[in-house]
Amino acid sequence: MFSLKEQPSQILERQDDESLCRLAASGSREAEEILVCRYTRLVRTCARPFFLIGGDSEDLTQEGMVGLIKAVREYDAEKAASFRTFAEVCIRNRLYSVLRAAARDKHLPLNQSVPLDPPFFDSNSYTSGTNDLAQGNPETFLIDREHTAALLAGVRKQLSEFEAKILGYYLDGLSCREIAGLVGKPPKSVDNAVQRIRRKVARQLISGELSES
Repeated sequence: MFSLKEQPSQILERQDDESLCRLAASGSREAEEILVCRYTRLVRTCARPFFLIGGDSEDLTQEGMVGLIKAVREYDAEKAASFRTFAEVCIRNRLYSVLRAAARDKHLPLNQSVPLDPPFFDSNSYTSGTNDLAQGNPETFLIDREHTAALLAGVRKQLSEFEAKILGYYLDGLSCREIAGLVGKPPKSVDNAVQRIRRKVARQLISGELSES
């Protein structure tokens, strides 16, 4: 039972995803906003690997948010699985669509994008369904799982202990400020680590080898 002192927004925030989707479908903008805020981290989790390869972080996140909003507005509990599963599919499909368009326009970094598999980095990121979704995309756009595993194994060997820790948190969708609080370092140090990791991933993807620098 809800407290009489609770505001309407507080009551909404306690609703489950499916209930919020029904309210959003009936025209509640507040319910939609709560769901978007609730799953912003999932959007970042889905977009981060592509940023490490060569995409623009902000652009990819914005495209992922488009997929999330689509999920909120189109979710049907009677036809789909849980909202979270449906949302991840919509987010990833949106990202793959953008990357396919980039490939057609011959944008080299995005044309070589692959869905990095966080478990290779000893991460606990939520990545279910990634490979199944990827199977339907052009082979010129995606690198197969075996190649991806080799790429990540090579990169992982070149990361310092600090970088490996940062990467795990980063792929889990945490912001640089959130990561900084967890590792006890300034946000700038975390951002610098992400940029170093990104350079190492790019070198591994382009040359197949990583320098010792």
